[in-house]
Amino acid sequence: MASQDESPKINRRSAIAGVAIASAVQASVGIGAAMQTPNAYSQTPEQPPAAGTANVNAKQGRLNQSVCKWCFPKMSVEELAVQVKGLGMVGIDLLDPPDFPILKKHGLVCTMVQSHPLTDGLCDPKFHDMCLEKMNAAIEATAAEGWRNVICFSGNARGIDRQTGMKNCVDALKKIVPVAEKKGVTLIMELLNSKVNHPDYMCDNSIWGVELVKRVGSDHFKLLYDIYHMQIMEGDVMRTIRENHKYYGHYHTAGNPGRNELDDSQELFYPAIAKAIADTGYDGYFAHEFIAKRDPIAGLTDAVRQCTV
Repeated sequence: MASQDESPKINRRSAIAGVAIASAVQASVGIGAAMQTPNAYSQTPEQPPAAGTANVNAKQGRLNQSVCKWCFPKMSVEELAVQVKGLGMVGIDLLDPPDFPILKKHGLVCTMVQSHPLTDGLCDPKFHDMCLEKMNAAIEATAAEGWRNVICFSGNARGIDRQTGMKNCVDALKKIVPVAEKKGVTLIMELLNSKVNHPDYMCDNSIWGVELVKRVGSDHFKLLYDIYHMQIMEGDVMRTIRENHKYYGHYHTAGNPGRNELDDSQELFYPAIAKAIADTGYDGYFAHEFIAKRDPIAGLTDAVRQCTV
């Protein structure tokens, strides 16, 4: 896969070729404390931080938190793994098999394995052979580790209408889902916004995506509900999650507008959103996918803090 996302500074496509506002006082105290903790983010792999860096430990909450590697371009997988482990997170999102040994070294999992490109997806039959080949390889690699998720995409429409695109997606998925079922892996199609970041992407709203899941009719095919993307496209995040949670197999976070930290500059209130997801009984992965404007590990620490519910 190349799970990809775009921002003013980083293009997810090239990087991995893959609320109401919180109280200003509360947010500033949380972020400030994280950034002032001596040596909290300067550890090396040889000197890993203690679990619960800056008094934050995701294991104290109900969500299995992880983070997307592409958002940390200046850090190696090894360096990020050390920080992730120290924060009590379970793994790293959107990696490939060559990265798996590093994750296992730190007792982490790949919470979403990459497969085919974002723009060249299942809604267009000319990409089916390529997509199926890459998805099959990702399923095999994921199953070999005993892990659970492989990402896939509708791709861009390129003039294909939505009903035809859905039929094309169903046709392709019906061929590969039995493989996923046999291997105990779940294919996850990402919901992305077509308004700001991904023009022409077909699977850009929950109604279309949920209908696709229903037509495929397997517990081994679900949606990735990206909170940032769906806030842009449809809003009404918490009610949508409560009504459709059985169709969602993965979640991504980021602040909106801007796709930056989960702080008081954006409109989503993540403690309430995280609680709503946890209250559904969700046992999958909840991955942070924001682009930090400040210290990235300070931002990640605060995101974990807010979503430890």
